[in-house]
Amino acid sequence: MPDTIPGSLRAYLHGLPGVDEVGVRKRAADLATRSIKTTAKRAALDLAIRMVDLTTLEGADTPGKVRALAAKAMRPDPSDATAPPVAALCVYPDMVAVAAEALAGSGVGLASVATGFPSGRTSLEVKLADTAAAVAAGATEIDMVIDRGAFLAGDHGKVFDEITAVKERCGEAHLKVILETGELVTYDNVRRASWLAMHAGADFIKTSTGKVAPAATLPVTLIMLEAVRDYRAATGRQVGVKPAGGIRTAKDAIRYLVLVKEIAGDDWLDPAWFRLGASTLLNDLLMQRTKLSTGHYSGPDYYTID
Repeated sequence: MPDTIPGSLRAYLHGLPGVDEVGVRKRAADLATRSIKTTAKRAALDLAIRMVDLTTLEGADTPGKVRALAAKAMRPDPSDATAPPVAALCVYPDMVAVAAEALAGSGVGLASVATGFPSGRTSLEVKLADTAAAVAAGATEIDMVIDRGAFLAGDHGKVFDEITAVKERCGEAHLKVILETGELVTYDNVRRASWLAMHAGADFIKTSTGKVAPAATLPVTLIMLEAVRDYRAATGRQVGVKPAGGIRTAKDAIRYLVLVKEIAGDDWLDPAWFRLGASTLLNDLLMQRTKLSTGHYSGPDYYTID
């Protein structure tokens, strides 16, 4: 359920503390230099795998491709049963039924982008119908995009009301709200959009669709992690964070895990509260994992192409 915001929504959001852009960039850069020792690296790689939302969002997606990715989501490395499954498979709404059948009983979540992804430029009626259809077909998570045009024009009430309406239509499914931070122009807007989405009922706040550059960045994710930390302190409700787009290597993933631990804290070091949206990251995590076990790389051809 959405929270009650006293007074004007615009006044509330613009009353949030401003972001120190230089400080945020420096803090993110400093944390990116942290290393994880070999003894902890295996645990970090496995945690990162469990946080992956394995994603295919292409116009050329086919039922066969979705079934193959579902198999990979459940058993990322067919030769190693100790490799954990990913958090979820993320597909377009018309592929949800195929994915739901393939994932049945596995415990792997099924996310679907809805609400006119990636632009979000369609009517609320269509957004709600899109959401309801995906949930009815078996989606356990909905990734919605906010109306960035409305947000940038100062129509925060419209954005708030749409998130609230979509959240209601989700039923038991979790709602991830995509801010598309690459289009929000300023770090202050990222902070405002984060708080708006959380107050409107978001279960997760997500950086990007992956279709706009820049997508996920460490400074933007740092701001969003600060927001969920402070929001929980203010309201008692915990909200997750999902950076998505441009996260391609195990080194990238570990940098995000360090960021989570240092900014939000250990409570967010769990797939229930932090996800990595990616289409190519999983193979590199598996290669690095194999290197730790065998002492040599298996090479990219050893794994399926996502």
